Formats: sequence, C-alpha cells, structure tokens
Amino acid sequence: MATSSMAWTRFAKKSPLQLVITIVLLALLISWTWPVFEWLFFKAQFTGADRSACTGEGACWLFIRERFDQFIFGFYEPSERWRPILVAVFWILGFVPVRWARFPGRKVIIPMLLILLPVSSWFILRGGFAGLPLVETSRWGGLMLTLLISAIGISLSLPLGILLALGRRSELRLWRWITVAFIELWRGVPLITVLFMASVMLPFFLPPGVEFDKLLRCLVGVVLFTAAYMAEVVRAGLQAVPKGQQEAASALGFGYWQSMGLVVLPQALRQVIPGIVNTFISLFKDTSLVLIIGMFDLLGMVQAASTDPEWMGYAMEGYVFAGFVFWLFCFSMSRTSLRLEKRLEQAR
Repeated sequence: MATSSMAWTRFAKKSPLQLVITIVLLALLISWTWPVFEWLFFKAQFTGADRSACTGEGACWLFIRERFDQFIFGFYEPSERWRPILVAVFWILGFVPVRWARFPGRKVIIPMLLILLPVSSWFILRGGFAGLPLVETSRWGGLMLTLLISAIGISLSLPLGILLALGRRSELRLWRWITVAFIELWRGVPLITVLFMASVMLPFFLPPGVEFDKLLRCLVGVVLFTAAYMAEVVRAGLQAVPKGQQEAASALGFGYWQSMGLVVLPQALRQVIPGIVNTFISLFKDTSLVLIIGMFDLLGMVQAASTDPEWMGYAMEGYVFAGFVFWLFCFSMSRTSLRLEKRLEQAR
C-alpha cells in the first residue's frame, strides 16, 4: 500500500496536468456508469413472488429467475433434463486429456473424443433407444442448444480445417483445386445464407421421402462453414514453419504424414492459437443466427420469453443476462488460449 502511495505521489509531482486529466476522466466515467450500476444492482428487484414485486426503477431479475430453466434447456422435457446435464459432464471430462499434457494415451484418446463426444451427445439428447424417450430436436433450445452447436462445430471443424489446409498446399493439382474451390465457396457466403439454404432449400433437392433433421442440417452447415475459415488460419501457420523442418523430417526417413503430424503441424498450430481461438469465439457468438431457421438458442429463448404478456417490458433484463453468458464463455476461451500459449512457450 505504501509503495502504491509513493508511486502515485511521484506521478502527481512529475505530471500534474496528466493527474488532472485522469481525475476528470474518472469523474466522468463514474457519472456515466453510476446509473447503470443503480439499475443493475442497487435499485434492482431480486426477490418477490411475481411481476407485481418489481417497482420499475431498476432491473427486474425475477424475470430471469422465473424463466431460467427455459433459458438453459429450451422446451426440453423437464423429466428428461438429466440427459443434457449428463452430456455436459461428458464434455467437461473430455477436456481433461486436452488440458493434462501427461494424460495416459492422450494422443489416441483426443482424436477418438472428437468423434465420440458429438455422436454420443446427439443420441443421448435425442433418445429413442434403450428405453430413452424420444425428444424431438424442435424442443431443444436455450443455452443447451448454443453449447451443442458450438461444441460440435468446434470439435469437427478443426480437424476438417487442418485437412483442407493441407489439401490447399498439396502437390496434387486436382486435390488442391478441389480444396481451394471448397474454401473460397464457403468463405464467400455469409453464415446466415448457409443456414437458410440448409434449412429451407436443401429439402427441395433431396429425393422424395428422404428427410434430414433440421438441427442436423444446421450442424453440417456450421461445421463446413467454420472449417473453411479454420483452413486459412491453419494454412497461415503452415506457411510460417520453415521449409527446412519438413526437409529435415524427410532426411530422417519420415513420410509425408509422419513429418506433418510429428514435426510441421505441432509448430504451425502453436503459432496460430490466437487465430484458432478467435474462430471458435466467432462461431460461439454466431450460433444466435439459428433463430432465423426457427431454432431457439439462448438469445432466441430470451426474445421468445420477452413477448410473453406476463413479462412484457422486461426484455432488457433478458438481453443483459444473455450478453453476460456469452461474454463469460468467450472470456473463458480467451483466457484458456492465453494459458495454453504461455505453457507452450515455457515448453520450448
């Protein structure tokens, strides 16, 4: 405390003008943000039986309390909500080998999880087998749907993006042309168009009697769209690796896939971690676009709940809640990225 006081005193003596400007800016910041804090906390209503307990002077957080289950699970059957919770536990446990560098069999388990977690999540949530009641995907929603789309999109788009990046640098001309066309096509259209085509237009091109679940079509579109962007991020990392690295691996007798998997790719991915995480964050936020095809993620459930006549006029509280949840997950991914960068930097 004494050290901070001395530093502040030296700063005030050296630059009095900067001190005055700092105090004025702090005063303006407090005057501008104080009404926000009053609305959020000091004049807000946290307890009460129903809407009548809200005074209107501050936020009515009773709206969030009453609709919390719906914001998390959507219209998922209340008696079956243990299944989304179980899936969430599986995904959390799946990150253990990712975070623990010395996890036994880590190199084999992680690729298996990229396939097993999305597939098992789909069947557990949908049910219809082994005595599990069928829950149609039209009833999925809320934060559960947001996390499901982003988790599956992240876990599948990364390996697909790596393959596309390798294909774009391939010496096989036909394969390179195919991957370039794929990447440029998906990067040239907005995600909202991809979702609209997957939901509305695709059924017209399918043979009669052939149907695909709307959520499954959405997931395919999201994975392919994100993989195209991921491919460019990975390609930038591959270009940053000196060509001599692959030549040295070849001199040691490594084949193409061995040199890529053991020498080149680890270095490339290490250099583009910020870009990869940035793509993941963008994907997580873009899940709110599924509202245009009639699927209610967290933001969609907030909008739907705010139109309820019983809670009309309290949409702002719902948007603040949704914004905080999105910020919490995005900030967590950002901090995880920083920790991973520091750990890899120390391992060099």
